[in-house]
Amino acid sequence: MKLEKIAASLGAKLIGPASVEIVRVASIKSATAGSLVFVESEKTLSLAFDSPASAIIAGDFGRQSDGRKPLLIGQQPRLLFAKAAALLEPPRDTVGGIHPTAVVCDQSGLGPGVSIGMYSVIGPGAVLGEGTRIDSGVVIGEGVQLGEGCDIRPNVTIYPGTCLGNRVIVHAGAVLGSDGFGYVRDEGTGKYQKFPQIGRLEIGDDVEIGANSTIDRGALDATVIASGVKIDNLVHIGHNVSVGKNVVIAAQTGVSGSSVIEDNVVVAGQVGIADHVRIEEGVILGAQSGVPSNKIIRGKGILFWGTPARPIREYLKELAVLARLARKK
Repeated sequence: MKLEKIAASLGAKLIGPASVEIVRVASIKSATAGSLVFVESEKTLSLAFDSPASAIIAGDFGRQSDGRKPLLIGQQPRLLFAKAAALLEPPRDTVGGIHPTAVVCDQSGLGPGVSIGMYSVIGPGAVLGEGTRIDSGVVIGEGVQLGEGCDIRPNVTIYPGTCLGNRVIVHAGAVLGSDGFGYVRDEGTGKYQKFPQIGRLEIGDDVEIGANSTIDRGALDATVIASGVKIDNLVHIGHNVSVGKNVVIAAQTGVSGSSVIEDNVVVAGQVGIADHVRIEEGVILGAQSGVPSNKIIRGKGILFWGTPARPIREYLKELAVLARLARKK
């Protein structure tokens, strides 16, 4: 793709020749001719100029460069680089077609250009939107609804009562809409009676769900994952949970039932969120934090850490006090 076209698509300022041909994105270390790289600080700009890369994405600091290579200038170089990578990435095969080994019930509805891979099963009443791709070994239950342009990777299982929006990506081995972990103890016998798990799972547009993650259906109502949510590998989200728009959840995090995570929250790896918790808008939960049941965490842009999770400044003060006590002993 010509650099001029990339600049126009990104809304970036182009400094240098517009006709340079870009064929890939790369790191500075691995760049070759035809590569596009990015830098986020002036001190690394010289490394990019010395590399074999054909062009550089940089911030405003790049405007005063010596012009040895063409530059794309923008406020967020990393974001521009990610968007450029999407422009240059070869599209996945969306020609459509059903593999001979796939099982597709007659009552299911397939939009134009749907692709279904080897040994996949599409249950009765399932609806797959235009351009959706189903890889091998996928099981889609009765009445499941998938929007347009979804990408379901190998061995994903989607239970009945699940609805996905448009452009949802689900990576290998994920399970969506399984029963929640809900039981009632019989005080007389000590045995546990399963509580009904008959609700729904609703997933919005542009959500990405990592490999081997699980999201439970609601017990009686719905588990809701709003648009733009990004979920890493090995994440578990329990029944009746509500996750707001543009939330990011990193690997090995567990969210217990009936908790609410509001818009734009960032949850780092191995965080444990107990039941009936509310994480308010814009909160950042640091790695391995723990939030006890029925707690409310509030503070837009504030980093919380530790168990129980509290603001990072408070947490560090406590650690300092403990260190002083240890030295005294």
